[in-house]
Amino acid sequence: QVQLVESGGGLVQTGGSLRLSCAASGRIWRTYDVGWFRQAPGKQRELVASIGSGGSTHYADSVTGRFTISRDDAKNTVYLQMNNQKTDDTAVYYCNFLVDYTNKPWATWGRGTQDTVSP
Repeated sequence: QVQLVESGGGLVQTGGSLRLSCAASGRIWRTYDVGWFRQAPGKQRELVASIGSGGSTHYADSVTGRFTISRDDAKNTVYLQMNNQKTDDTAVYYCNFLVDYTNKPWATWGRGTQDTVSP
């Protein structure tokens, strides 16, 4: 079984930066595609960034140019650098492994980490 633990959230002002971390543990015997998702109050969870096992990245239009996803497979950790944040970025952020060639998460969700952007 795989466990995912997100960290690094906090309170920032508009224009500020945060770096989120996603640490995976358990029975991991290969590298997987990984996605960062977020869920704002009253909204559905959405995928904002993903990174393939080979390092290819994709971003939602709303975060392109501001967020950067990266991975350190030696540490089983994926990061999300969030710059020039906006109040619309306020949400709980989650990471998850993705089914190959899809954006579908398959692991049990972690608790997430809260990012709050103040005006």
